[in-house]
Amino acid sequence: MLRDEVLALLRAREGEPLSGEAVSRELGVSRAAVWKAMESLRQEGYSISSAPRRGYWLEESPDLLSAGELAGPGRRVGGEIVCLDTVDSTNNEIKRRAVGEVPDGLAVVAGEQTGGRGRRGRSFVSPSGKGLYLSVLLKPDCPLAQVPTLTAWSAVAVCDAIERVCGVRPGIKWPNDVILEGRKLCGILTELELEAETAALRYVVVGIGVNISQTEADFGPEVAPVAVSLAQALGKAPRRAEVARALLDSLDRLYADFPQEGGRWLERYRADCLTVGKPIRVLSASGERAGTALGIDEEFALRVAWEDGREETLSSGEVSVRGLLGYV
Repeated sequence: MLRDEVLALLRAREGEPLSGEAVSRELGVSRAAVWKAMESLRQEGYSISSAPRRGYWLEESPDLLSAGELAGPGRRVGGEIVCLDTVDSTNNEIKRRAVGEVPDGLAVVAGEQTGGRGRRGRSFVSPSGKGLYLSVLLKPDCPLAQVPTLTAWSAVAVCDAIERVCGVRPGIKWPNDVILEGRKLCGILTELELEAETAALRYVVVGIGVNISQTEADFGPEVAPVAVSLAQALGKAPRRAEVARALLDSLDRLYADFPQEGGRWLERYRADCLTVGKPIRVLSASGERAGTALGIDEEFALRVAWEDGREETLSSGEVSVRGLLGYV
């Protein structure tokens, strides 16, 4: 869509003037078409200034999600972006599109999810206009055994994006909840698709939901005690597009490193992990046990010492972990 292409050019200039002639030449359209696209953006709430012999420049943007807002030059992740007002689940939308040929790095972003999902079948509260709901499709060239570590890497990438936009760095509750002020700011759900005949990896979907401007009422009485939004923690919500753009940049850096830079990302994960050294409750199919989190092993599994002195290494697919004195 022309307005997205024009917006991407304005965004890339970061407020510096861009002539209508340059836009016309870059996109292969008439000056009249450029003017119409600028007027369309203004009607949507974008503050675009212009001056003779200088051109157009973007001064202020509304809190909208669009491909033009989120585009980044040279990105593999987010090279193609689909923005939707509402969807059942951004992970589901990626999987529906992946029935056909889709590009590596495809990103789907939505303003609302009607059926957002988390780990172990839990629902993820996804009200309209309040959060950022984003999924990306990846086709990593690595052994299948290494793919599950993408979830932990993604948690670090989320921390990077939040720090870049907001100036504060969250932590991680093992295995993949991003935590701010002791409550859950972001959830991550990674799903795999395998070839039926060979069990070879077709693709991975990394789904990320970030709480941006939710209030206690938006979360509801059951979720509010353990969830937090950036608006609640910081007193002001960033624009969703800023967070989404930073997140796509972080995921792109992750993808460029995966899996060769595993050691470096493991150390970064360990530095961000809030669970280590804390007393914990471990919930599994066999019941609930108390112990202490000792550390994160080379496969991002959690080493635990039980109350009877025995030690065990836990996989994230087997259990849920809670703090003894709170969510973390």
